[in-house]
Amino acid sequence: MAVEPKSAPRPITLKDVKSNPKVRQLIEGANELLKSMGYTEHGHRHVEVVAGITRYILEHLETDSRTIELAVIAAHLHDIGNVINRIDHPMTGAGLAFRILDQMGMPSDEVAPILGAIGNHEELAGSPISLMGAALIIADKSDVHRTRVQNPILETFDIHDRVNYAVTKSRVDMDTEHQSIALKLEIDTSFASVMEYFEIFLSRMVMCRKAAQFFGYRFTLEANGTLLE
Repeated sequence: MAVEPKSAPRPITLKDVKSNPKVRQLIEGANELLKSMGYTEHGHRHVEVVAGITRYILEHLETDSRTIELAVIAAHLHDIGNVINRIDHPMTGAGLAFRILDQMGMPSDEVAPILGAIGNHEELAGSPISLMGAALIIADKSDVHRTRVQNPILETFDIHDRVNYAVTKSRVDMDTEHQSIALKLEIDTSFASVMEYFEIFLSRMVMCRKAAQFFGYRFTLEANGTLLE
């Protein structure tokens, strides 16, 4: 009797990853650890925003659908290393992501670029090493907004709380005709000045510029309608 060949396994999707209870617990645990240290939100809200911006960037670059799916999976998992420690969290996060995705049955050739994107998303030791990695960098660094502030006592805000709380609107806009990508912010200067934004986020903006250059774009920042290049 002839044996029918086995069908190829169904590709792992973002929906699969989001429904994995281990992933949910790691994201929640990472955010709780950072909250206890006084950091802004790095939980489910943050990863949803980062995944959405990552998808937006890659769709405008006309990236193939499977690469986009892998990129948004990387975005969803990029901060899980914080469950261990803030220091070196991209590296520990990549290790955790490998274990999870491998157990879920994702092939190694798809796991590999996800690990590279996660491991290189921070400005201290990372760099844009792939299209999905570059998109993740810009998406992650662009999530500045008052809803990220977890400290309920305004009088005790540090500069990171004040700057995030000052940003009432933020969005990423891509201009494919002129090959530019802009982070547009509306800042309530009664809480923080534009200069204070640069004081704590300059290295992140430099990394965004390098990431945009990776795919041939120019990165710009617009605050309260004023272009800052």
